[in-house]
Amino acid sequence: MTTRTISSDALREAHLARERLQQEGEVPSGVLREEIDASWRRSLGHGLDCASGTEQALDTRIEPDVLLAGNRLLLDAATPELDYLQQRQGHDGVIILANADATILSVEGARERMQSKGLADIVQGACWSEASRGTNALGTALVEKRATQIDCGEHFLDRLSRFSCTSVPIEGPQGTLLGVLDMTREGPLSGPRESLSLLSLAVFQIEARLFAVSHPGQVVIAFHYRRQYLDSAWQGLLALGLDGKVLAVSGQACQLLGANRESLVGRRSEDLLGLRGDQLLARLYQGGVGSLQTPKGELFYKTLQAPLRSHAVPVSARAPRPAAGPDLDALAGNHPRYARALRMARQGLVNELPVLLLGETGSGKEVVARALHQASARSDKPFVAVNCAAIPEGLIESELFGYRDGAFTGSRRGGMVGRLQQAHGGTLFLDEIGDMPLALQARLLRVLQERKVAPLGAGEEQDIDVALICATHRDLKRLVEEKHFREDLYYRVNGISVKLPALREREDLAELAAGVLARLGAPKVKLSTELLALLREYHWPGNIRQLEMVLRTALAMREEGEEELGLEHLPDSTLDELSAGERPQSGSIRENELELIRQALERHQGNVSAAADALGISRATLYRKLKQLKVG
Repeated sequence: MTTRTISSDALREAHLARERLQQEGEVPSGVLREEIDASWRRSLGHGLDCASGTEQALDTRIEPDVLLAGNRLLLDAATPELDYLQQRQGHDGVIILANADATILSVEGARERMQSKGLADIVQGACWSEASRGTNALGTALVEKRATQIDCGEHFLDRLSRFSCTSVPIEGPQGTLLGVLDMTREGPLSGPRESLSLLSLAVFQIEARLFAVSHPGQVVIAFHYRRQYLDSAWQGLLALGLDGKVLAVSGQACQLLGANRESLVGRRSEDLLGLRGDQLLARLYQGGVGSLQTPKGELFYKTLQAPLRSHAVPVSARAPRPAAGPDLDALAGNHPRYARALRMARQGLVNELPVLLLGETGSGKEVVARALHQASARSDKPFVAVNCAAIPEGLIESELFGYRDGAFTGSRRGGMVGRLQQAHGGTLFLDEIGDMPLALQARLLRVLQERKVAPLGAGEEQDIDVALICATHRDLKRLVEEKHFREDLYYRVNGISVKLPALREREDLAELAAGVLARLGAPKVKLSTELLALLREYHWPGNIRQLEMVLRTALAMREEGEEELGLEHLPDSTLDELSAGERPQSGSIRENELELIRQALERHQGNVSAAADALGISRATLYRKLKQLKVG
């Protein structure tokens, strides 16, 4: 979408257009922006009254668990981006994830405040389609099938005039609309290009995860005709069968290849990529970034997933699997103690010992877990990650253990294979295991002891063989003392323990940034002295995940040919945030968290909603922390 700054004149025109609509009963021609004019006319055709002040709290009676279960893949793929956007933009607005029907799945950020301002219908389960609420970025983006920005006054309903919003649709691997990501705030659009870029990058990450998980048994690559655009929102994605034929393509891949999806799926690799299937797969299994000479010129690629070794690839043609040691050493940087801990974890995993990763949110626990998996003898088997804090308590049991057809009301037809069985032969990564419900801990303990699992609704047990890696940002020993975590399970998962240092504790920021830039496909790009100094002084509450997003944003703002990133490549809001820094904390993570919550509750006389708003977290998150920390 081409973004333009909406002038105050345009906003006055929108206000006058609404007045004329109320007086004359039709949308005046030639007054509104083209896309807004079309949306207002659709809204009028749905029988909506622009003067209606009624808030619709809930349009659907679907059970929350059923709604979440039906959109589990989308939610799992979006959770990391929702967390990041909440930290970045959640203080003065809300971040919304909705499905293809415009039904809200998740609301993060200043939800209570926005609801008090007149958006009581921004809740999980509410439908924000154009047919329900007229012109709004969330619903209009799904109709237009493109990114949409609505400024103050441009909503069809007058009661929404004080708000502005930006939405970007989310496409599935087959090009179908799966949902939409939205940012809504009170007041006019602030930095519309920046907001759109931020959401577009987040949607790119979501779509890439969905693409990979939809083709677990195939080779998945990212590509672009310019190397610097790998790991950006402009790269294309291809899923290839073991015979080299194209199985799926992303929308961006269609644009790069200059053909529609129907004509690309089923094509042979030599037609598009210049190599026969066996030759291509041999090249792709080498991993890393490479290039191919294609009929359209040189194409740069990066292998994102190559889970299976195919008999179609001759053994002699395969490059030997690179040792994973350098990857782990690169993660450790110049920290000898951390490097030693990672080497011990690798050796422990090889000898069937469980590994426990400890560190703050964003410190790279899943990255380390994947590197350990790749360094093991199970590297060609599945790596299955489960975030125990992101899955609703009522669904985590079925997610882990699976279920048979008809096991419970709302269960998927044909049943579902649980994550434990999906990881059979490979590695199971249980992230945020400290947030696992007590009742489920007992069942997990039995599975780990017996190495057998029975799906819900099934009588028979099935053998499983998994290597186990767990992670948490919480103090498990204290949770054991407070009876929130089973002591027997603690000793079952705590074989080799590794403490991941927070980014602010590391002295090798320049090397870490260089590694991130290399992973983003820009190994020759350097940081200016001024930018590096600014990054070194920042406290990094979001850790490595936040650093990666800052560098990705800077790369996206780079002009072609530039090989140095400076302060001019960062948006003003990012510069302000980095310059402000953050006061260092003392004590344990849990103690700081507990003290902050207590202070917020005292300031707001025990009002949980107000305290959550002051802390910049959702009410649901605060309730969960209250339960975990036993406050009040």
